[in-house]
Amino acid sequence: MATAVLPVSCSAGGAISVRGRRNQPTRAVLVKATPRPAPESGDDNKVTALRVRESVSTAALPFRERVEDMQAEAKAMARASDASVYTPELLSTKYRAQPLRVVRRALQIFVGLGSFAFGLWLDQLKGEIDRNQRIRAIQLRETFTRLGPTFVKIGQGLSTRPDLCPPLYLEELAQLQDALPTFPDEEAFSCIERELGYPIESIFSSISPSPIAAASLGQVYKAQLKYSGKFIAVKVQRPAIEEAIGVDFYLMRGLGFLINKYVNIITTDVVSLIDEFARRVFQELNYVQEGKNARRFKKLYADKEDVIVPDIFWDYTSGKVLTMEWIEGTKLNEQEAIERQGLKVLDLVTIGIQCSLRQLLEYGYFHADPHPGNLLATPDGKLAFIDFGMMSETPEQARSAIIGHVVHMVNKDYEAMARDYYSLDFLTPDVDVSPIVPALRGFFDDALNSTVKELNFKTIVDALGAVLYKYPFNVPPYYALILRSLTVLEGLALYADPEFKVLAASYPYFAKRLLTDPNPYLRDALIELLFKDGRFRWNRLENLLVQGKKDRDFNAKDVLQPVLKQLLDPDSENLRVLVIKEVVTTAEAIILSSFVDSYEFIPRPFQTLFFSSSNTNPLALNSAEQESMLQLRDQVFRVWELLRSSNNFDPSILLPIVQVLQQPEAQFLGGRVVGRFTQRFAARVLQQVLQVASAPSSSSPLQ
Repeated sequence: MATAVLPVSCSAGGAISVRGRRNQPTRAVLVKATPRPAPESGDDNKVTALRVRESVSTAALPFRERVEDMQAEAKAMARASDASVYTPELLSTKYRAQPLRVVRRALQIFVGLGSFAFGLWLDQLKGEIDRNQRIRAIQLRETFTRLGPTFVKIGQGLSTRPDLCPPLYLEELAQLQDALPTFPDEEAFSCIERELGYPIESIFSSISPSPIAAASLGQVYKAQLKYSGKFIAVKVQRPAIEEAIGVDFYLMRGLGFLINKYVNIITTDVVSLIDEFARRVFQELNYVQEGKNARRFKKLYADKEDVIVPDIFWDYTSGKVLTMEWIEGTKLNEQEAIERQGLKVLDLVTIGIQCSLRQLLEYGYFHADPHPGNLLATPDGKLAFIDFGMMSETPEQARSAIIGHVVHMVNKDYEAMARDYYSLDFLTPDVDVSPIVPALRGFFDDALNSTVKELNFKTIVDALGAVLYKYPFNVPPYYALILRSLTVLEGLALYADPEFKVLAASYPYFAKRLLTDPNPYLRDALIELLFKDGRFRWNRLENLLVQGKKDRDFNAKDVLQPVLKQLLDPDSENLRVLVIKEVVTTAEAIILSSFVDSYEFIPRPFQTLFFSSSNTNPLALNSAEQESMLQLRDQVFRVWELLRSSNNFDPSILLPIVQVLQQPEAQFLGGRVVGRFTQRFAARVLQQVLQVASAPSSSSPLQ
């Protein structure tokens, strides 16, 4: 397959990369736009207006450019005012009146998939499953292609799951991302002129004579803007695409109703999930909406130097034509081509996972279709996101609940895990979660015997799936899209490394959020993670810092201040009691263990003069207590070193802490700590004095 890739995708499921079928050269030649007859007077006005707009925009000031860009976006929205919107009632009304068409389509689907299933059955009977695997893979790809966009999307999803499909199937189904049949170029060029209202030669100085790539909802041409010389990707929608997908969704809804009514093992509202998916696909048919999605995504996530999002050219965009910035890149599943450029696929996948976690858990606005054709590796090692037709949002409450759910999983707190399903909208408040707890314990007790980071995402999804089937869960639509997004990313990583674990790559982000986010829910989750049975777990804090430092956005300053504010909250008295106890214990461990270290350097006469006769246990510390204090001191020092060595560390980060400590509440808390420590230290000194005083009477052989 060709290794060069185009930066824009034609569908939610279709990648836009350079068209690449086996043994077929890439068609990327640019040709000069074909001359056209002189326009009529009415059209001439349009061409003149376009040229004036172009000349003004190139010389405009930044503010004026922003105003013009907003005006151009508004005009693009006006051109897309007649875009279709998914309405289940209208869909049902339309296709109930066309029973013959519905039956014909249902038979077409049944025959297509049935033929493939029958072939597999025969292969199994004859023992030829392995020998005919290539034949069946080609048959499945061709079947999905004939059945149209809906089934192409299914094939695209399967093409990223090496844990579900054999390699030959993956290879064939990967072609569904960008190597679909095209529609006539004349229709595409006519669509561009009809939608934009200008002759092609007035917009482009050159345009490719045939599509660079084709996917389920449209096809893409490479062109050069006449006024600026910039290379762009022009995506043109397939003719009559709404009819092609509308009847499929009508049939899927009918199947969903039957499942809801007769299949008791599935408790989720299948029709609602289908409606949500259909709504997203119909939104993809409005290319202006996709352009707005791209702009919003760029604003939120392209602030990172390793993430690229193409810009939109509103003057040349409408409901059925989308013009985007051209980006050179290689599809993320083309490992050899990427490595020839000196890049590593896993590094790029990790960038994608970190960006996806920000999408899902920070802002909540996420790319719901990150398959290989929509993620490109640029020559300079950056990751380009393209095709913004299918986007979704995670509710704010669910974002914190997801992070808390991971914390509860780490702590094996299955009661809290079960309660998380209320916040995630999996369960209504009237459902009793107590029967769910044993099911969670039964799976995760075994799964977590090693480490959480060794779990892959599919394992967790499968485990939760088993629980979902048994209890009255209702999976919200956003969760289904999150699963799709993360499973696709994990599938991409598995191409490069079969042992890759998405949770291991995600853990630094979770650790950073727990340590730095002032969100009250996450503050509580952090405290829950660090304290157990009234004791502070320094090893957990050390591990969080080790992992959090792997996130490039980690900053020690963000760690300290939110914790102190939480500590001084009027409702945190229980936490203050625990912290006072831990501060006193830690201070005592540092002081006394440092003294024990220094004890060896005191001359022996002074040792016997001021301390008990035991040279190995000064200050009345037994060996176990002494070892415990030394370990605690070393852990505290390691934690401080991790903070000190973090990115952009500066002693000035302590200034906000000083400001917090100046508050009356903090001064009162400090007084309590000092008082508690003084009491313990005085008790230690008194115990030592008594031992020294009693030593001669108890040990002298002369008495």
